[in-house]
Amino acid sequence: MGKDENLIINGSGSYPGGRYDKISIRGEGTIVNDVECSVFHVYGTSEAVENVTAGSVKIVGEAEFKGNVEAGQTLVMGTMKVGSRAQLKKVKILGMLEVGERLSGDEATIKGSIAVNGDVEYESFDSSGGFEIKGLLTAETIKVSLRFGESRAEEIGGGKITVKRKKNSLLSFGKDAGFLTAKVIEGDDIYLENTKADIVRGKQVNIGPGCQIGLVEYTNDLAHDPSSTIKTKTQL
Repeated sequence: MGKDENLIINGSGSYPGGRYDKISIRGEGTIVNDVECSVFHVYGTSEAVENVTAGSVKIVGEAEFKGNVEAGQTLVMGTMKVGSRAQLKKVKILGMLEVGERLSGDEATIKGSIAVNGDVEYESFDSSGGFEIKGLLTAETIKVSLRFGESRAEEIGGGKITVKRKKNSLLSFGKDAGFLTAKVIEGDDIYLENTKADIVRGKQVNIGPGCQIGLVEYTNDLAHDPSSTIKTKTQL
């Protein structure tokens, strides 16, 4: 796409879609049709009415995509809203991401927050921020550091799942605020802290401190911190 023209928006207005090399929005811009580009950068406020396909997306301001978004590299430092599906291969969230349907890709790093109405599927999912996932969170490797507030998913599935509370040095007094809630957590190798779940199912299960678990089903080994509660334990 090297010979496609750039779209630079410094003021405000509506612009057609199509193929571009670089789109840079520093003012307030609306793109009314499907758009395909190498680079999509938003420093101001933008709205894309239909679908967006981009090599890289960087949101420093506010961006709302009414349709689907497909991108190779995505960095969100501001606010990004996707009305339908988001396929973001490598995504880093320092601000906020909202997705109306499904979020998928290869590698997700969440330091801010995400809210997804459907499923989230990645190869690796690393969160030290917060998330609310209405569907299934699935990844080969899931790593969650709980710093503040409550992170929530309907179900969590993966190969290796590690959930740890992370003490905030600025808020060292009082109890740890970070907490994870899910109905079902299922994986091969599971380690949990500060987690509330109805069912935990895995080969190697280690229930660390601060957990409230209804049922643990395990095939190989179960370790259990005495400060946590497990109502029922079953070896399969």
